[in-house]
Amino acid sequence: MTRPLPVGVIGVGMLGWHHARHLMSMPEADLVGVYDIRPARAEQVAQALGTRACSTREELLDRAAAVTIAVPTPVHAEVGLAALEAGRPVLMEKPLAATLEQADALVDTAGRRSLLLQVGHIERFNPATEALLSAGKGARFVEVHRLGSFSPRRR
Repeated sequence: MTRPLPVGVIGVGMLGWHHARHLMSMPEADLVGVYDIRPARAEQVAQALGTRACSTREELLDRAAAVTIAVPTPVHAEVGLAALEAGRPVLMEKPLAATLEQADALVDTAGRRSLLLQVGHIERFNPATEALLSAGKGARFVEVHRLGSFSPRRR
């Protein structure tokens, strides 16, 4: 059996929390730490999940063999490029970047470094989405309206 991949999460707001939580349940992954620009939030998530709160992004990159990035979109390129330049494959929460130029820089860097760069499209695994697709009988378009109140993602 192969050893679990040491993975870290950069940005542990609402979406990053979910990424970290799911990584904890995957036998193929070893969540070796989390980092957030808000140290108290990183500590809160780390304690809840039994992992380490890293005090710098670089510390997390040193510990992890791959990272999930769930930071605000305007800094996707900055954080993603740092991870790729450190030689780490990246799963980036959508969208890939704020601009086409930034997205191109991420893709070019991943290609130059021969690293995986994946965009997270996890909504397709939402149980409601799966139920809708199985009941859709070949539907090609679905319009969805939020009926609940808005839940801000930032904690």
